[in-house]
Amino acid sequence: MTVSTATNHTSDPVSLGRDRYQAMADRVLGGESISRDEALSILKTPDDEVLDLLSAGFRIRQKHFGKTVQLYFLMNAKSGLCPEDCHYCSQSKISTAPVPKYNILKRDDLMEAARLAAERGAKTYCLVISARGPNERELSAVEQIVPEIKEKYNLDICACLGLLSREQADRLKACGVDRVNHNLNTSEDHYADICTTHTYADRVDTLRNVRDAGMEMCSGGIIGMGETHDDVVSMAFDLRDLGVQSIPLNFLNAIEGTPLQGNSDLSPQDCLRALAMFRFVAPDRELRISGGRELHLRSLQPLGLYVANSLFVGDYLTTKGQAPEADYDMIRDLGFEVTKSTC
Repeated sequence: MTVSTATNHTSDPVSLGRDRYQAMADRVLGGESISRDEALSILKTPDDEVLDLLSAGFRIRQKHFGKTVQLYFLMNAKSGLCPEDCHYCSQSKISTAPVPKYNILKRDDLMEAARLAAERGAKTYCLVISARGPNERELSAVEQIVPEIKEKYNLDICACLGLLSREQADRLKACGVDRVNHNLNTSEDHYADICTTHTYADRVDTLRNVRDAGMEMCSGGIIGMGETHDDVVSMAFDLRDLGVQSIPLNFLNAIEGTPLQGNSDLSPQDCLRALAMFRFVAPDRELRISGGRELHLRSLQPLGLYVANSLFVGDYLTTKGQAPEADYDMIRDLGFEVTKSTC
């Protein structure tokens, strides 16, 4: 009897890791959900298995989004002057960062930003104000400008205005806002460590008001604020269970003058693991690589798009992004394509 000396690939420790991610992807593609323990294991993936993890995650991304990338454009319509104490934010009342401070911009400025968003190939124009929530003047300004932007530039509109009541959410829906951004930012357990002027429950209530008004919910978080892996996983499951359609994942830009200055020590692999975990937990949700990607992913930014399917093009609220041309080149080099507006 002759015994084969060929090695079965499943006995190879490297292959075992690769097969585990693919088996997990098979289950997700078959309609199953991964467990919290499995999500935690993704965040603990060894560096030399990250490419295997991304390969498995790409199969999930491709099923739901193909090779498309959606572009978003951020407009800081009101800067600084915020009464909240969010520790990561350069616009908060406790920040000493030298950021611009101005009330909500005039119509012409908001329309010019919309023109630039359309010119850059963005699908969605994100209108953001720094505030606990909008006052009547700010809400009225949004109600007036949104129909004009949509008619002239055929852009989807995402409003980020702080905490919202159901009545305010209904007004945003009525004027044509497509979705509202209100990030959970971190887990419920960790929330009091990054903000004391409002609660995690306040943010969840706003998302429910947005949902009940008939708009899409955009909500994500920030990685690198001293949270544990358990915190990141809890946030991912909460976002999934709330039915959030769009998840922006930020990586802390520890701005000097904020309480979290100097706190972030993320590696590119940490960012990729987090993005992959969100893709496995919320397979059919839009996943956006958001603030801090240039700082933390650096030359590995293209790898993030193997699991994420959208980007902000241009600058963020108070920090600079890379040149739009670099994003276009990255998307083209990957063999992906930009999704246009569906308005």
